[in-house]
Amino acid sequence: MVTQAEKGQVFKDLHEREEIFVIPNPWDAGSARLMQGLGFKALATTSAGFAQSLGRLDGQVSLDEKIAHCLALCSATDIPISADFENGFADSPEDAASNLVKVAQSGVVGGSIEDYSGSGIYDFDLAVDRIAACAEAVAKLSFTFTLTARAENLLRGVNDLTDTIKRLQAFEAAGADVLYAPGLHDLDQVKEVISALTKPVNVLFAFMPDVTLDQYAELGVRRVSIGGAMANHAIAGTIAVSKQILDSGSFDWVKNAAAGGEVKKLLAR
Repeated sequence: MVTQAEKGQVFKDLHEREEIFVIPNPWDAGSARLMQGLGFKALATTSAGFAQSLGRLDGQVSLDEKIAHCLALCSATDIPISADFENGFADSPEDAASNLVKVAQSGVVGGSIEDYSGSGIYDFDLAVDRIAACAEAVAKLSFTFTLTARAENLLRGVNDLTDTIKRLQAFEAAGADVLYAPGLHDLDQVKEVISALTKPVNVLFAFMPDVTLDQYAELGVRRVSIGGAMANHAIAGTIAVSKQILDSGSFDWVKNAAAGGEVKKLLAR
């Protein structure tokens, strides 16, 4: 059995090597097992995908549900998992840090904290204090925990790259291990962000679907996230075959379904 300490070191090492890696986002234990079986080296939860699996919208999951979800994914896999921990389920730096330690006890070896409260972007100083408190708290854990700090401006309709970079630089200085600004929409923006930082940068691919992994690597991106896209792709498939059944009564879509034997192989320990 792989220990949490071993997973933590593996996750840290993935960020320190020169080679870029993709960190996909399972939405339940089964999808996590499949992704491990397919060969991914680390996983991250998706707040949107998990919420949708419960029949809810992103942001409608409780702290206890998030921790239980992380525990289920960690129990089902042997590779590092990082938690999409939203705003830490608290506004104050102390409470966000305390909650991050709680989710770390579920088995995850990394987590992201964003500067979005659910209704707006946190004031700059408060946002930095939140990351500093989280960094200080996870540094006291008995295993290596990789903290990702997210600057949410671009994803939340605040089209201000200058402020986004300012926040990322402050988060880096406050102790974050990985910097992340979801919503970057071209390689020039990616290059500008990377040139302003010294620690590993994570990029969300969804706004640049035509950019290849090699192109990201050339710019120095260390990690690429899938976000909720895989969950939405699975939902798209369910919608499509459901409409085919209801509209035409046809079942020929089953020809493209995964074979039971392949699924069994991927789920095997």
